[in-house]
Amino acid sequence: MCPLPSFPQTPPPFGMANRGPSYGLSREVQQKIEKQYDTDLEQILIQWITTQCRKDVGRPQPGRENFQNWLKDGTVLCELINGLYPEGQAPVRKIQASTMAFKQMEQISQFLQAAERYGINTTDIFQTVDLWEGKNMACVQRTLMNLGGLAVAQNNGLFCGDPNWFPK
Repeated sequence: MCPLPSFPQTPPPFGMANRGPSYGLSREVQQKIEKQYDTDLEQILIQWITTQCRKDVGRPQPGRENFQNWLKDGTVLCELINGLYPEGQAPVRKIQASTMAFKQMEQISQFLQAAERYGINTTDIFQTVDLWEGKNMACVQRTLMNLGGLAVAQNNGLFCGDPNWFPK
């Protein structure tokens, strides 16, 4: 009996970040999702976010990937949701830019929880990976549109921007 050859043990890839390109039906589904992304809506959302945030959050260059990278670490989103509350009542207490993936995803999750407490339906909220991996930026846009619409509807004087940007 021959001894079995030994091979170096490499752990199998895991997590979404190691996912390769889509093929077949998966690719078709991904293309449909990508077609839902609205570049005009992107510009409206950028305008609103930069107006609504109390701090300077910068401004991305046009394009889905730039929009994703601008929001990806969660700091802009947390500044946005805090800007919808009176001073001293901000739901996200600690906003800190980080290059570590888990910290970025944690901040996105803090925004999502605060958005739900603000009144956004759970079914209208994107998943953290939708933004962090950029797999469904159209869903991110829908969440932000719903948040803007709710902020306009509350009519509490904290909304900044043009109310006509959002459906009532």
